Amino acid sequence: MTKEVFPINNVLPLIPQRSPFVMVDALEEFSKTEVVSSLTILEDNILTHQGGFTEPGLVENMAQTVALHTGYDYFSRGEEAPTGYIGSIKKTEIKKLPLVGETITTKATILHEIMGVTMVHVKVYNDKEEEIASGEMKTVIAS
Repeated sequence: MTKEVFPINNVLPLIPQRSPFVMVDALEEFSKTEVVSSLTILEDNILTHQGGFTEPGLVENMAQTVALHTGYDYFSRGEEAPTGYIGSIKKTEIKKLPLVGETITTKATILHEIMGVTMVHVKVYNDKEEEIASGEMKTVIAS
């Protein structure tokens, strides 16, 4: 397999979500323990309301960033991206909601991964590199 050049802008083969519920635009960075995604907030995004991205949108962006990590890991081994779900969310803090037109960057650090269960710490940054949200999330690959 050829080495990928980042960013990867075609993320659909890497995640199970489909339009209109895709909350990541690009895979910016990948390692075994970290992943970075980006998303430009568009007016027609299903989780945008009154000119801004909503809290559920930020949480879904965090979850899809984790899915992007798992999906790229499978893809790099020549396997199809698995379907998963959010097992739990805790210690979530949303400091500021991004506006339409802004691009957010989301970084997930893998804390633990065992038997299809992944625990991560996630931080979301705005265009000005200010942290606007953070939290811990557990995702589970569907069997």
